[in-house]
Amino acid sequence: MKDTFILAIESSCDETAASVVKNGRTILSNVISSQIALHTLYGGVVPEIASRDRRGTFRGKCDPG
Repeated sequence: MKDTFILAIESSCDETAASVVKNGRTILSNVISSQIALHTLYGGVVPEIASRDRRGTFRGKCDPG
């Protein structure tokens, strides 16, 4: 049977996560990037800051190299 790999990506206003799962059961990778420290400076999530900071996140989390 050929292995199946799933790439799952989740993004909210203050976090982005990426995970790779093999055959629906084995987690090969799971990474989370959080902006909590950044937003703490402002007392909560600031949408404009969140969107600007989020632009480069996927590339850094999903790079196969």
